[in-house]
Amino acid sequence: MEKIKVAVLFGGVSSEHEVSLISAASVLKNIPQEKYEVTMIGITKDGRWLEYTGSVDEIVSMAWENQPAPTVLLSPDRTHKGLLVLQDGKAQTREIDICFPVLHGKNGEDGTIQGLFELAGIPYVGCGTVASANCMDKEVTHTILEAAGITMAKWRCLRAKDMENFEVTAAALESALGYPMFVKPANAGSSVGVSKAKDLAGLKTACQVAFREDSKIIVEEFIQGREVENAVLGNENPKASPVCGEIAPLVEFYTYDAKYNDETTALYVPARITPQVGEKIRATAEKAFAALGCQGLSRVDFFVKDDNTVILNEINTMPGFTSISMYPKLWEASGLPYPQLLDRLITLGME
Repeated sequence: MEKIKVAVLFGGVSSEHEVSLISAASVLKNIPQEKYEVTMIGITKDGRWLEYTGSVDEIVSMAWENQPAPTVLLSPDRTHKGLLVLQDGKAQTREIDICFPVLHGKNGEDGTIQGLFELAGIPYVGCGTVASANCMDKEVTHTILEAAGITMAKWRCLRAKDMENFEVTAAALESALGYPMFVKPANAGSSVGVSKAKDLAGLKTACQVAFREDSKIIVEEFIQGREVENAVLGNENPKASPVCGEIAPLVEFYTYDAKYNDETTALYVPARITPQVGEKIRATAEKAFAALGCQGLSRVDFFVKDDNTVILNEINTMPGFTSISMYPKLWEASGLPYPQLLDRLITLGME
């Protein structure tokens, strides 16, 4: 049987570039080689698309960027149905059946590259253009999910002009949310630019940090509770993973380093929750997935308070796929090993 041609994209112009490299290396090592012919497309931090043919191990170390590699373009002209490889002054067409964008954050998870796939008429793994954009923008996510009747933390959205008279802005936030507060860029993931503010000075600093990542930021009330995650898989009939996972960071919150560089962060699979809470989480995850128009996959993150109240934190349309990432761990614990999960995701992308 002829192999299905998959282009795995990694890197990207994003603050989560390094996370993408780790995720992609894990995907490439686990994708069923007997079924798929893989083309590796690395996107540098300055936006160059390169066809990489070297060792997967050199992706994580970033050594791949230093190797000679032809430039690759994804043509929006549907007659090409694939990639244009530019080498020695010539352009060659490379047919691709499906793209797997293992890209996190801006320009990869926000609908940007999904729109390019749509123009090119090439199937791809993951959520569509609109759903990706809606899930990336925390203001939009809050608005849609609250309209769907899903409980989330109290929040406010700030733009740069709100910093002009910060004392007034801070007073409104203190009244609505109280300390401590979490301050986040509206469009970023992997806890990039996220800070916990415990007082007025900390709030101002946290806002400044978040504004370095985005033109608008989200300020949320602090929720005391366990951090529980669920993995959703499917298109028209999505299913939440039977097993939920729990994050127990040894730091104040689940930072970027705790997610990707700290092997000591405690992960509990299954989560330490009651069956009733697990059922509530699974139902809410599927409801959120549908409300936002997601397809393929998403990881849905929750807080579970001491009284077992379930509060949705956020939804990630291209969650981490590293060796310690929760999404593949949850499906493996639910009876779907990593290679079979990747096969299922590619199949869903081609439906």
